[in-house]
Amino acid sequence: MDKIMDIEPGLMIWTIFSFLIFLAILIKFGTKPLLNGLTARENRIKEAIENADKANEKAQKILKETDDKLSTAQIEMAEIVRKGKVQAEELIKKAGDEADKVKKQKVEEAIREIERNKEIAIKQLRTEVASLVVAATEKILDETLDKEKHYKMVESYIEKLPSN
Repeated sequence: MDKIMDIEPGLMIWTIFSFLIFLAILIKFGTKPLLNGLTARENRIKEAIENADKANEKAQKILKETDDKLSTAQIEMAEIVRKGKVQAEELIKKAGDEADKVKKQKVEEAIREIERNKEIAIKQLRTEVASLVVAATEKILDETLDKEKHYKMVESYIEKLPSN
């Protein structure tokens, strides 16, 4: 076993020489593909980063546009609501004015109707009273009355009056 651990100078020189030849071949033929692979990978990573940056910028732009549109939509919505409230208030006011106008017309019509009915009732009452006075006068003229008969006759005519 001691021979395995012993270092022989000839073997060592050949091992170093073989390794250097291998290293020279590897450098001559392997560095270009290895460097090309690393460069390609570096380029792909750069492109991916650039694409990610572009996508991020585009997303930020879209987000800003969306926020602007949302703000505009909210402003428009508030304006529509405000206009709707104004229109509703105008309609309510117009309906109230119309109702007041109709109410005033109805009250005026009712007052005119009451006045007409009052005039008709007064005319009828005057006609009734005139008829009663004429009838009473005819009876008085037809017969002479004493005070008691006169009082009873007036009471009987008063009872005959309509109670309306």
